[in-house]
Amino acid sequence: MKIEIFTKSDKETKKLGKVLAREILKTKSKKRAVVISLGGELGSGKTTFTQGFAKGLGVRETPRSPTFVIMQIYRFRTRNLVHVDAYRLNSRDFRMLNWDDFIKNPQNIILVEWGNKIKNILPKNSVRIIFKHIGRPRERLIKIFI
Repeated sequence: MKIEIFTKSDKETKKLGKVLAREILKTKSKKRAVVISLGGELGSGKTTFTQGFAKGLGVRETPRSPTFVIMQIYRFRTRNLVHVDAYRLNSRDFRMLNWDDFIKNPQNIILVEWGNKIKNILPKNSVRIIFKHIGRPRERLIKIFI
């Protein structure tokens, strides 16, 4: 299923992230992590969305792009938001980071910026979200593939 949403500002993009996070919290995680792949060109809203998503989960910190640290883990309640950036890495690099352990843990909700770069190691049931600039600078078309 594909859902298309237009946002006109960073505030609206964050709100979408917050709403999606709250919906995910309503679902019971079974045997694996929830994995969401975020794609789109530079500056298209991936980190902005992640900030709203984190807030929707109840994370107190404001996530920043993990481009240079590769991975940041935020604790909330009894779970983890794992924010990963695959921009400079490949699938083999992720395997060296014990990627399989992260995706097997049902306590993890994982957001992967540039997930298209490691799509061959993402779980089959991963949610894919693509961000695209349209119109004015902060307007975006966001496509969610469930």
